[in-house]
Amino acid sequence: MTGSPSRSTDSATAPAARRSDSTRAAILASARDRFASDGYERATIRAIAKDARIDPSMVMRYFGSKEGLFAAAVALDLHLPDLGPVPRDEVGRALVTHFLGVWEENEELTAVLRVGATNQAGAERMQGIFREQLLPVAARVCPDPEQVPTRAALIATQLLGLALTRYVLRLPPAVALRPEEIVAWLAPTVQRYLTAPSP
Repeated sequence: MTGSPSRSTDSATAPAARRSDSTRAAILASARDRFASDGYERATIRAIAKDARIDPSMVMRYFGSKEGLFAAAVALDLHLPDLGPVPRDEVGRALVTHFLGVWEENEELTAVLRVGATNQAGAERMQGIFREQLLPVAARVCPDPEQVPTRAALIATQLLGLALTRYVLRLPPAVALRPEEIVAWLAPTVQRYLTAPSP
């Protein structure tokens, strides 16, 4: 008999947890859409809540502030590949191929780029992604440790420039390129930034 209340409580909390997860996911999805379409400054908690079909107070309950919501909405993992098994002279191709796949499949990253191009909070989030995820990859390959930040930044000019022109500005020649053409054009440049002697 003593075990019955515990089982009842467990069965009651499971649906509540699912509702909580569902609400959080709905808020994040709405926030990503709003930040992408309106930018950080114009996107409002009220509009995000309306899109998610919940009360604005729920957004604040889950995320505390607009800044907290933005940070959660763009907490992206680029899932960068382990370059250990990749031959050193093929690392540039591996990175470009990986990033191209990420951009093609992940609209959230494009949303972050749109916000980052127009807003300080977005720019700081992009800088964090760069610092936390791309720098360690470059550090494992670059021949001169003191040049890692410079080389990684140059790599970012290629990868972010591709994303900006192909997915945000949608320049027709950039959009028209086939993935294999993009890799063929960009991989040698990224490889040079990674491993060529410093000028």
